[in-house]
Amino acid sequence: MAFNKSLDEVSIINAMLADVSKTFGVAFGHADLLRTQEKVRNRTDSEGLSFLTKTLPALGKALDRALCVGHLGDLSPLRLGTVEGSQLPRFLGELFALVFDATGRLLPEPNVNSVGALRDILYCFYKYELSYAAEDEQAVISKFVRTEEELLTSDEWLDNLADSLQYYEEQLAKLPTYSVPDRLEVFEQVEMLDPKGYLPVVRAARSKLYRLFASFDPLNIRPRHGPGAVATREKLWSKFVWTNVSSGITDYYPFDSYFQASVGACCDRYKQYANVSSASRPAKVILVPKDSRGPRLISCEPVDYQWIQQGLGRAIVEHVEAHPLTKWCVHFTDQRPNQLGALLGSLKGNYATLDLAEASDRVSLKLVRLLFPKNIIGYLEACRTSATVLPDGRIQQLRKFAPMGSALCFPIMALTIWSLLSSLLEPVQLMGSELVCEDNDPGLLVYGDDVIVHTARAGDAIRTLERFGLKVNADKSCTSGFFRESCGCDAYKGEEVTPVRFRTVWSSTQSADVFSSWVAYANALYEKRYYEAYSVIAAALFRTYGTIPSKDMGLTCPSLADVPREWLPRKVRTNHDLQKRQWKVLDVVTPTIKHNLHGWDMLLRYFTECEDISPERLIERRMNPVLDYQNQWVQPSVGRSVSSYRPRDASMLVPRWR
Repeated sequence: MAFNKSLDEVSIINAMLADVSKTFGVAFGHADLLRTQEKVRNRTDSEGLSFLTKTLPALGKALDRALCVGHLGDLSPLRLGTVEGSQLPRFLGELFALVFDATGRLLPEPNVNSVGALRDILYCFYKYELSYAAEDEQAVISKFVRTEEELLTSDEWLDNLADSLQYYEEQLAKLPTYSVPDRLEVFEQVEMLDPKGYLPVVRAARSKLYRLFASFDPLNIRPRHGPGAVATREKLWSKFVWTNVSSGITDYYPFDSYFQASVGACCDRYKQYANVSSASRPAKVILVPKDSRGPRLISCEPVDYQWIQQGLGRAIVEHVEAHPLTKWCVHFTDQRPNQLGALLGSLKGNYATLDLAEASDRVSLKLVRLLFPKNIIGYLEACRTSATVLPDGRIQQLRKFAPMGSALCFPIMALTIWSLLSSLLEPVQLMGSELVCEDNDPGLLVYGDDVIVHTARAGDAIRTLERFGLKVNADKSCTSGFFRESCGCDAYKGEEVTPVRFRTVWSSTQSADVFSSWVAYANALYEKRYYEAYSVIAAALFRTYGTIPSKDMGLTCPSLADVPREWLPRKVRTNHDLQKRQWKVLDVVTPTIKHNLHGWDMLLRYFTECEDISPERLIERRMNPVLDYQNQWVQPSVGRSVSSYRPRDASMLVPRWR
């Protein structure tokens, strides 16, 4: 990719520094601005973009940690120097002085605006999607394999815990309910087997999950294909033509009921389906670009596994978000509760935010077996791949329940974390034959691996999660001070201090992704009053792409917040059919691929993607066609066609009337 040096990274960050200077004119004057800009230019020339993507973010992490613990740590590895007679870094030391004293300790009343400005500058290129070295790929793969080996230790402990739980329940079943001394004796024996006292947590977690899934029917799902690639490499349309369906899946989800539009399809094509193999194929590990720090590892599932995973995963998400036990504290589709929790936690410090490292790779299969009820565990395992193929061709057996890439990874991970922590954070009696748990868990919010708990119980929560094989990211977890971050919201003292992070690298050639991304970056900077930086980006967009509409024109295309008159689109017409004015602008579109399948395969796609009706209600619909007239059925999605496919990452810029 060719880079347009008319918009280099140094010019952007120096423009942001100029905006900061206007805000903090007394503390960060013109001379300080010139000196800091020169520092950025010199260090970037000598070190390359790693100064912006690694060194400055490292200083940002030191700032965040200092906001939590109350003092700056050792900054000497960053080679930024210190202010004379002070522990503050020389780089942006004028802004650090508004937050910390000369000894590096947090001021009694830190300047929140200075915290926001520092984080904006230090983190703006943290996730820049630059190329990475080959050794970074190998490091990610080695980490994936090493995590599997580390799960062995926690699995052995989970086996012992499961044995203790089984022994305890068997002994209790033999005793009369009124035999308190005998129960005390059993309890003492269990204490010897479980000296750390995790057995009550497991019992309560199991009880919660049993109650949660008591009314859940794992057969009442609508399978569908996911948007990503599959290990078996089928094209978009080929996914609906079955050549292999694992026998492990069909034992729970019969082929004629869940892989065909109707029984009639099986009758019409029984000779063809007789050749469908039943092998259980492994998943496949791929590395996708993340940023300059290295790639992200994703496990592509086989197409038959993905089909059921998507249906079961969506059904679990809908059930959990509607169930009174979890709808207030476990979320999958809305990050706002966690973001609000981070803001509230930063205001008084009474809520802590926890971030789990490698969370998807550390929820082991044995932990899921220990916690989840029997009426669902068989279905979960049926659509779980037990092995994955590494990029070098090795087959890695999986101890984890599901790697990132499985549609069940996110919901099962969140429910595992919720069940353990909600059981830990409430009083539970081990000796009772019944566990009574509160329906709602105040002070606990879970969104995937982002967790919010009461600060007073954060230490217990961390110890419990790590004892069950999970790993808490200490650098991103905030358990003290007034800085919090969760679900993309960074907050300090009740104010949001989330920086604008550039991801897409600027290109000199026209690109739909670059255009839409940098228009969004410019608008985000404008909203945060970085007007100089906004102007630099907007000018570069105009030079590369020509005229750009303004947001106040109300057009459904990428538009800038503030556009000079000479940059606005010049071609205009009056659309008499729509009775409105239209402008010729650049718009982002995704090309459509037309491909016709066999009629039964197209009908299967229609039932699973285009019409929001459960399969079991289709018969009732045929028997009661008047229901269509009464509009009691959800109609097919507008504009959807069973022969149209939109490939991923194929957006392009085209001039259109808007």
